[in-house]
Amino acid sequence: MENPNFKSDYFVIKALEDGVHVIGLTRGEDTRFHHSEKLDKNEIMIAQFTEHTSAMKIRGKVTIQTGHGEMSN
Repeated sequence: MENPNFKSDYFVIKALEDGVHVIGLTRGEDTRFHHSEKLDKNEIMIAQFTEHTSAMKIRGKVTIQTGHGEMSN
C-alpha cells in the first residue's frame, strides 16, 4: 500500500572519489541505519525515498542530481 505522505522521486549520486559511503535511514519513531553502499570514483547510484527510507547520509565527495537541481560537496 502506497503512502501519499512521501515522495518517491529518484535522485542520482555520482562519486567523485573512491570510498564514498551512502547510508539509508529508516522512517518512523526510531531512525536507524538500514542499508549502506560503498561507491568508488565515477560510480553512479540511482536511489529514491520509500515508505521505509526517509533520509540518506552520504560521506565523501559526490555530485547529487535531483528534481530540484544539482549539488556537490
